[in-house]
Amino acid sequence: MSDGKYGAFLTFEGIDGSGKSTQARRLADALRQSGHDVLLTREPGGSPGAEEIRSLLLHGEPDRWSAETELLMFTAARRDHVERTIQPALEAGKVVICDRFVDSTRVYQGITRGDLRAKVDTLHALMIGLEADLSFLIDINPNIALARATRRIGAEARFESFGIELQATLRAGFLNLANRSRRFRVIAGNRSEDEVHADVARIAETWLGPNG
Repeated sequence: MSDGKYGAFLTFEGIDGSGKSTQARRLADALRQSGHDVLLTREPGGSPGAEEIRSLLLHGEPDRWSAETELLMFTAARRDHVERTIQPALEAGKVVICDRFVDSTRVYQGITRGDLRAKVDTLHALMIGLEADLSFLIDINPNIALARATRRIGAEARFESFGIELQATLRAGFLNLANRSRRFRVIAGNRSEDEVHADVARIAETWLGPNG
């Protein structure tokens, strides 16, 4: 689906512990081996300024920021990320793979942190304007995901510390979002890493076509 001039923007979404970061990395490796020029990035973060905002957002107590403040900070980080990292890579014809993008904000802040969905969409349209071309939702049982996330968390523990009820709400929010957008592909995450990767790689390579 790429014309060889402008790149393609692929995103991975899912609750914490779903395995999306691993799958994003594995897809990037697989596409590079297939001859695609790939940039792997993440949110919040992905540019020097956005990484500084990430440290503010993901460290500290769960109620450190209000929902509105979080939304503004995520939007600021995303604006810098798009300006300095994503857009230049797309204009250079690269396949950009991003671990989380605005869909995470739509779910985390828009649904679970004060019903700010309309404001999320308004801010995104005003300040960002970019949507993914293809999005993978790695869907997994919240109990399994939370156990995984709790085992591997370090300092960035704010969202995992909200607990299992939030994880279940987030999963429902992501599935609802995916059901309303044709760019989403829902991937069953309760399987082995290799099985999940095989599905993701097949879908992405079919969608991209040979050599981007």
